[in-house]
Amino acid sequence: MKIRNIILAILAVAAMSSCKSQYELLLNSNDADAKYKAAFEYFNNKKYSKAASLFESLSVLTDGTERDDTVRYYWGLSNYNFKDYYTAETNFEQFVESYPRSPFAEEARFLRLDCLYRSTLRYELDQTPTYKALGAISEYVLEYPKSGNMVVCHEMLTDLNERLDRKAYEAAKLYYKMEEYLSARVAFKNVLKDDAENIYREDILYYIAMSSYKYASLSVPQKQKERYLAFIDDYFNFIGELPESHYRKELDAVYARAQKALGKHGVGDSQEDMKDKHFAKERAKLQKEAKKAGSEKVEK
Repeated sequence: MKIRNIILAILAVAAMSSCKSQYELLLNSNDADAKYKAAFEYFNNKKYSKAASLFESLSVLTDGTERDDTVRYYWGLSNYNFKDYYTAETNFEQFVESYPRSPFAEEARFLRLDCLYRSTLRYELDQTPTYKALGAISEYVLEYPKSGNMVVCHEMLTDLNERLDRKAYEAAKLYYKMEEYLSARVAFKNVLKDDAENIYREDILYYIAMSSYKYASLSVPQKQKERYLAFIDDYFNFIGELPESHYRKELDAVYARAQKALGKHGVGDSQEDMKDKHFAKERAKLQKEAKKAGSEKVEK
């Protein structure tokens, strides 16, 4: 029994060695037809690494022939299915450059941008791959507006743009956490200057106002008046755009403290008071004009 098991083990090893040798012989052969058939057999059996190696080797033999675009496309597709996205992206990029009118061209372009998307990094890390992916996806959307991949493309664009929004927002917020309030205010304003539609716009406007207030409250007395007035501008900008914000109650309380501080600096009229006075002045003017018009009517 023991001898039988040893023999079976030897036969199994021999069989495995024979298969390996057969693959390696095929990989190094110049028989394009046999290699082509075997490459698709490996591909269909989901042995993508071996399929990719065979397609790569085969591409030398099929260069300039009718089979070349098929071989190069499946070379990239094998790497893609094997999850080697870096190599697959290179395959598809070269494919599209060489065969822009191939029946596989549209799908190759989509798979390339999918590889680029999968290669992007978290928002905390370098976003160079994100910009590259955004460019490729935007080009694809413009070139193939009726493609069945549009929904996926727009989801990718949304995700990547939100990642950039998050990175810009968090970078500015870092100054706030470090209590560098002047730098924080400038950084947050620059975020909106670069992208007014940033998905964190409400938070950014809140931190602009809070940065102004904290910068003013920590300033020397001689500088506080102008800096509290800067906060008031930021406050009115916020409530003018987002009157129902969940930050409103907190900012109203901060505004009241700023008004109290301004009173100590001899600022008698707040912006709200000034608006009320302007309204009263306009109302008095209209009443005077109406009274004058009535008197003229009686005289006539």
